[in-house]
Amino acid sequence: MVEGALKQPKGKIVHPLFVRVTHWINAFAAIAMLMSGLRIYNAAPLYEFRFPPEVTLGGWLAGALAWHFAAMWLLALNGLAYLAYGVFSGHFLRKMFNFGAMAAYRNIRLEMKRLLFHGTGEYNLVQRVLYVIVICDLFLLFLSGLAMWKPVQLQELTMFFGGYDQARHVHFLGMTILAMFIVVHVSVALAIKGTITSMITGRLPTTPQDERPTRK
Repeated sequence: MVEGALKQPKGKIVHPLFVRVTHWINAFAAIAMLMSGLRIYNAAPLYEFRFPPEVTLGGWLAGALAWHFAAMWLLALNGLAYLAYGVFSGHFLRKMFNFGAMAAYRNIRLEMKRLLFHGTGEYNLVQRVLYVIVICDLFLLFLSGLAMWKPVQLQELTMFFGGYDQARHVHFLGMTILAMFIVVHVSVALAIKGTITSMITGRLPTTPQDERPTRK
C-alpha cells in the first residue's frame, strides 16, 4: 500500500458533505446524459454502427431528448456549483493541483504503477490528470451540444466547431471520452476497498482492529 493510505486515520472526514452530494448528482446526470445520448445517436447514426437498446435511455427519440436536456441542465448547474466550491474552498488546490511539473516528470513511472494504490480520499498524479481531462471534456460536451441544439441562434459557436456536422463528431468524441472515464473511475473505485463507502459516509471505514483500545 501507499504510505498515504497507511497514514490516514480511520474515521477521518475525507469527503465533505457538499462534495459527496454534488458528486452523486454529477454521476446520475452524466450517466443519464450518456445513455440518452446513445438513443439520440441511434436515431441518426454518424458511423456504421448502432448501440443496443438495452444501454440507451428514453425509449424513443422524443423521450431521449427530454432526458438529455433535463440531465444537461442538471449537470451544468450542479457541475458549476461543484467547481465553485472546489475553487473557493481550496479543495482543488489541495487535492488535484498540488504538484509541480518536475515532480510529475520524475515520478510519472511510479505513479503509473500506483494507479490502483493510493489512500482513500487522496488522488495520485494519474487520477488528477484524468479529473482535469474529464472537466475539460464536460465543457466541450456542453458547448458542442449547444452548437447542435441552437445552430442558428448560436451560429458563431456552431461555426467554431466547423459547422453542425463537425459539432456532432466533436460531441461524439466527447461522449466517448466521458464513457471511458466512467469505466476507469468505477473500476478503480470498486478495486480499492473503502472508496465507495467513504464517498457515501464521508469517512474512512473503520475495522474491528481500529476500534480496539490501545495499551499505554
